[in-house]
Amino acid sequence: MPALVAVGAQWGDEGKGKVVDWIAAQADVVVRFHGGNNAGHTLWVEGEKTVLHVVPAGVLQPGTTNVIGPGVVVDPVVLLSEIDELTRRGVLKDPSRVRVSGRAHVIFPWNCSLDKARDEARKERAIGTTGRGIGPTYEDKVARRGIRVADLLEAGSLRGAIDELAAAKNRELREVHGWPTLDADELYDEAVAWGRRLGPYVEHTTPLLDRALREGKNVLFEGAQGTFLDIDHGTYPYVTSSNCVAGTACTGAGVGPTRIERVLGITKAYTTRVGGGPFPTEETGEAGDTLRAAGDEFGATTGRPRRCGWLDAVMLREAAVVNGFTGLALNKMDVLRGQREIPIATAYRVDGKLTHDFPMTLSEVERAEPVYETWAGFSQDLCGVRRFEDLPDAARRYVDRVEALAGIPVELISVGPGRDETVVRTSPF
Repeated sequence: MPALVAVGAQWGDEGKGKVVDWIAAQADVVVRFHGGNNAGHTLWVEGEKTVLHVVPAGVLQPGTTNVIGPGVVVDPVVLLSEIDELTRRGVLKDPSRVRVSGRAHVIFPWNCSLDKARDEARKERAIGTTGRGIGPTYEDKVARRGIRVADLLEAGSLRGAIDELAAAKNRELREVHGWPTLDADELYDEAVAWGRRLGPYVEHTTPLLDRALREGKNVLFEGAQGTFLDIDHGTYPYVTSSNCVAGTACTGAGVGPTRIERVLGITKAYTTRVGGGPFPTEETGEAGDTLRAAGDEFGATTGRPRRCGWLDAVMLREAAVVNGFTGLALNKMDVLRGQREIPIATAYRVDGKLTHDFPMTLSEVERAEPVYETWAGFSQDLCGVRRFEDLPDAARRYVDRVEALAGIPVELISVGPGRDETVVRTSPF
């Protein structure tokens, strides 16, 4: 039962798309198990850029089946747009290569409107949401009033559910936020059309995954966002609305914990975050600007510039514990080229006290002062390197130190955005 979970170890944007695409060459099934189109995975294959928000990043590998699990929230407009584009490019020739769980919940336009209206109302305390309706959709799911993908295929019963929800959502939009309301008749017609188009892709995906694992196929579970955006384990409330850690693969895909064998943590060689919230190692001056420019640090979903800073080993250790990492992928090592010195935060001082553990509360994280050690930089171009032994001495020492601080072996090192620009020390499967 070869099953591998790949999840982000930071605040998302760690380059999970590239890693998943690369590992998917060895996978039979790739599964998204949480989140929605607030994720953005950017892939570069043979010079062509692909940005995916809902379809798993394994879809560019022709032998894969790509599953959108019941833990995902699905915007049908975005999903159908991605399917259309992949079909147009000849990537997706067979609908059976994309399977959507009928149990996944649907993002409706009212969820997007409420997402934006509520964050706008928070003013200076805004979370920095993508406005994609993710949080309000999970809210409906937990409140047991949500509409699921399978419901779109039942036009008769769908009408009443849309009328009831539209009335409640329009009331909040109009009376609380002063926003325009949405027409329930138009939404119903649109939802029925979504159901017709999605029908060939909808399946009860739990038996599909069970069969694949029983047959000994390689199954890769693809995380979205990152550990510190997890609703329980992240820097709450500056988090996303789903669980992002590795254990979520079980609930969000529909497999038992005994089926998971390995967990790959994905981290950048430095740290970034988008939106509000504390960031202990953030560099707001020239150093941060240099990292942003070198790493092209702009959001794949929103285009927003990412906040940049040095690698935080305190975070990395916490992520390793919460997820149970068996290995690490260290991305964007090439971006550190040209740095004379490269700091790594190994501990924090909080109110004058030294700690090596990630703090429990947001206020403690906000007050945390990073304790750095500094490593020599390197000037060599890494893009052509394919063996660890061929990396510059300073780069190898940096990787060795990351391993020691995290207590986890670095198995993959990305030295450029392209699929083949990867140093492989251990095959993840």
